Amino acid sequence: MNTPRRPSPIETARSVCPESAGTVEAVAALEPGALQDSLDREGFAMTAPMVDANTCAQLAELYTAPEGTFRSTVTMAQHGFGSGEYKYFARPLPGLVDALRHAMYARLAPIANAWEKRLGSAADWPADHDSVAARCAAAGQTRPTPLLLRYGPGDYNCLHQDLYGEIHFPLQAILLLDRPGIDFDGGELILVEQRPRRQSRPIVLPLTPGAFAVIPVRERPDQGIRGPARVQVRHGVSKLNRGFRRTLGLIFHDAA
Repeated sequence: MNTPRRPSPIETARSVCPESAGTVEAVAALEPGALQDSLDREGFAMTAPMVDANTCAQLAELYTAPEGTFRSTVTMAQHGFGSGEYKYFARPLPGLVDALRHAMYARLAPIANAWEKRLGSAADWPADHDSVAARCAAAGQTRPTPLLLRYGPGDYNCLHQDLYGEIHFPLQAILLLDRPGIDFDGGELILVEQRPRRQSRPIVLPLTPGAFAVIPVRERPDQGIRGPARVQVRHGVSKLNRGFRRTLGLIFHDAA
């Protein structure tokens, strides 16, 4: 029996959220080479704004959707993660979130394989996200990891890495849903690179509403004196001074 073909991310967007199909098409058209150039040079990549204000608002409003929309809610202060709250989506993911996850993964997979090759690891990340989900499931990682995060005045996120299990795709994407300087002040996205035999380097990312930031999950390659070196990377969010800041996080491996 033939396995039914899974709709493409663009087909999914057209069926569940027709007005957002253009967003998924724009993500699917991203040039991996340009993203990799920025990641290698700056340690991160920023896309142009791709998600309009109405769609950002719709994604942000999911935060108050019925509980069945989410598998878990995390109050960060209870775990020593910082201050604020985030929620992991349950399966099935909302249609637009699922379509964005599939479309973005397909553009990042070539970068992940190029990085693995430079670091002397197996460059075997598949071209489609369903195969990654199957690989995670075989390793006991079955819980979806896309999430919505919400910060209010005084909230922050400690430096961390989103690993979740033995299998972890090396890149993730973050979509800012609110407007800096209008909806909130503070709350900058911070990366810290721990470089071999050198002091750590902090990076403040210039987030723009509706644009994706692409960052390393755990490490990235950098050219050292003796060849490619592994630069360890953690990320966090500085204290929010005013308003509310919400983001969509697209992590491509599932959790144990």
